[in-house]
Amino acid sequence: MTEIGSPAPDFTLDNQYGEPVTLSALRGRPVALVFYPFAFSGVCTGELCRLQDNLSVFEDAGVRLLAVSTDSKYALRAFAREESFDFDLLSDFWPHGAVAQRYGVFDADSGMAERATFVLDAGGTVVDAFRSEPGTPRELASYRAALARLAG
Repeated sequence: MTEIGSPAPDFTLDNQYGEPVTLSALRGRPVALVFYPFAFSGVCTGELCRLQDNLSVFEDAGVRLLAVSTDSKYALRAFAREESFDFDLLSDFWPHGAVAQRYGVFDADSGMAERATFVLDAGGTVVDAFRSEPGTPRELASYRAALARLAG
């Protein structure tokens, strides 16, 4: 898993609308990268809906929220539309899971990203990282603590 204090691996992935999002192009603003297994699955839907319901926590901290899964952009577009997500869902579909692999959070046996979060400062350095076990949602308190560390 990419370690705290290290530079975040750069990438370009399409969002749910097919628009490319390049991590290094977001420098100057903190970013929260939220890897999750699959769109429409129960735990993932609950987690992302909780983030949507608390999007102001990220916005107030000036943090850009990016959610990453190995789903196609087409599945992510339907997922975002169904759940009314106001943040980017990034497709790590092809090469399958390449970005999750670079972050050390790809489960090759199941072909999905693990449930892991990386909070990056404005320069692209990982200031916090946490994960949860399969089937276990990450707590909102973990995000709040990471954003507090980001603020210093």
